[in-house]
Amino acid sequence: MWRCFRPSCGWAGQAFADHRATMEGMNLMLKVESSDKLTAEGIGLEPLGDKLVLYFNERRISERTLRRNAVMQTSQAVIAFTYRKGGELVGCKYRTIDKRFWQESGTEKWLYGLDDITEATEIIIVEGEIDKLSLEEAGFRNCVSVPAGAPITVSSKDLPSAEKDRAFQYIWNCKEYLDKFSRIILATDGDSSGQALAEELARRLGKERCWLVRWPRNGDSNVFKDANEVLRCLGPQALREAIETADTYHTDTLG
Repeated sequence: MWRCFRPSCGWAGQAFADHRATMEGMNLMLKVESSDKLTAEGIGLEPLGDKLVLYFNERRISERTLRRNAVMQTSQAVIAFTYRKGGELVGCKYRTIDKRFWQESGTEKWLYGLDDITEATEIIIVEGEIDKLSLEEAGFRNCVSVPAGAPITVSSKDLPSAEKDRAFQYIWNCKEYLDKFSRIILATDGDSSGQALAEELARRLGKERCWLVRWPRNGDSNVFKDANEVLRCLGPQALREAIETADTYHTDTLG
């Protein structure tokens, strides 16, 4: 497996000599070629077991939300977030409980939850799949998550062309979905990387149609990290209020 963390790149993938992959004792998983139709059965997914349902319940994510978003697992109890477009499986992101991530090889990058914004009039973009599920618990289904992590800092370079913008290829892949919205709420993490992601997204989406969520304070000097932390610590109403009071995005928003 490989991943480039340069903000201008973001290339990631896997290569296997025998068309199979292992990860520290986990069962073998068949590699899916990009020319094949992706199916949950074909990549060895199964319904969530009690262990992972409890894991999500501790984060105040209900079984109903998990089922509606088709969250599944591998036979080794690794979380599988299924990415769907028009009801079809187009990708899968895996997450262990101790926060190791990887994606199904040979698939393009899309926003997570894409089918939930086809009929929306405005949307929310978050930094992780669990944050998208958290917003559903607060009453928002018009939400998508980026498929990869945040950059460390905002790039000082001009925006690359769509073809060369590898780290944000998911934005260009979803352009026909995103173009129709005049209001896009950016609810990225409250740390410096999350704010850098918000800036990079706004640069590509157009700052004039972006709003930025300010997470509530957690003590005197810190703020809550993300949507799930707000949900767990303050509850769904506080999370809803944070979204509804998002600020208009300006050039100096991050200052």
